[in-house]
Amino acid sequence: MIRNDIELLKRGTEEILPFEEFKKKLERSELEQKPLVIKAGFDPTAPDIHLGHTVLLRKMKHFQDMGHTVVFLIGDFTGMIGDPSGRSEARRRLTREEVAENAETYKRQVFRILDKNKTIIEFNSTWCSTMTFVEVLELSAKYNVARMLERDDFANRYKSGRPISILEFMYPLVQGYDSVVLKADVELGGTDQKFNLLVGRDLQREYGQESQVIMTVPLLVGLDGVQKMSKSLNNYIGIEESPRDIFGKVMSISDDLMFLYFDLVTDIPREEVNKYREGISDGSIHPRDVKVKLAKNICAQFYDEETAVQAAAEFNRIFVEKELPDAVNEYHIPEIEKLQGKIWIVKLIVLAGLAATNGEARRLIRGGGVYFEGAKIPGEDFELTFPLNGILKVGKRKFVKIVG
Repeated sequence: MIRNDIELLKRGTEEILPFEEFKKKLERSELEQKPLVIKAGFDPTAPDIHLGHTVLLRKMKHFQDMGHTVVFLIGDFTGMIGDPSGRSEARRRLTREEVAENAETYKRQVFRILDKNKTIIEFNSTWCSTMTFVEVLELSAKYNVARMLERDDFANRYKSGRPISILEFMYPLVQGYDSVVLKADVELGGTDQKFNLLVGRDLQREYGQESQVIMTVPLLVGLDGVQKMSKSLNNYIGIEESPRDIFGKVMSISDDLMFLYFDLVTDIPREEVNKYREGISDGSIHPRDVKVKLAKNICAQFYDEETAVQAAAEFNRIFVEKELPDAVNEYHIPEIEKLQGKIWIVKLIVLAGLAATNGEARRLIRGGGVYFEGAKIPGEDFELTFPLNGILKVGKRKFVKIVG
């Protein structure tokens, strides 16, 4: 049964174009009890889905819960081209093997949010890889270079003399053609995808179809509070991370940023969120208490309420009451190291797996983030004497019990 909630669908969106067409599509679908086809494409350029991806996935879930047909499109073909959106130069092209491997993880992870029984998964290689050269030429004839150069990143590169390959021009055409094949009524994408989504509208019209409505959502800012969430920038929250890590990472974001997270990655009513904002403003609510509610909500989305409560309790134990987590890995010092009588703290940090290199370990020590048995390590030349038996803490969330 189709039952639309337009206010929920609007929540957290940047633009819905054209909005009047969107309303008409919703009204018609409810009147005729005919589901709309909702499309969102994801190029499998990295193996993990993070919280930033869920902004789109959650919007898809809203449509799904209202009775519409949701198509999770894996861009295994477009992924080998590389999306030029927002780029000052061409992306590195992925191999077929890299794309296929990443796509498999997407297929598994997406069902932490979407209903597996109600989700259609498509791969755009299904139709793209079978197109003849004549069909590709016919597709390319339906768009012109002038329109392509209206796009900011292409225009900027062209003006500055940086190269733009014809292959990059093909990306928005292929993404738009996906909408033609799927007969999409609505396509979702990040704000950086607006041009590509509009190409889909144009191509549908060229192929004699009713044009899709486009819905853009903001890009979720990462943990650094500056750049969009990205695995390459290491400012992300992976949806398959442990409850403890998800909770701790959410607690690390700034007080200002948490309200963007409330809006984009939770369904907590805006009236309730506004009360939190007002309470913080007038001093009646502590920001940390509000952030705990946010962290619990996000953690529960990928696990359950009980697990979220346990993660909150463990966070409180470690960071408020300064106690240890429930489970701490042990590192047993090799006998060959014990023969020296002492061990260099930098070497110990690397051996215990708390830093990848000596340089990283040194930076952690200089930053004042390394403790042994609660005492801060005073400098990178420090040595510990055997026998050892205690907790080595690096940063806020890394603990290892040293035995030797």
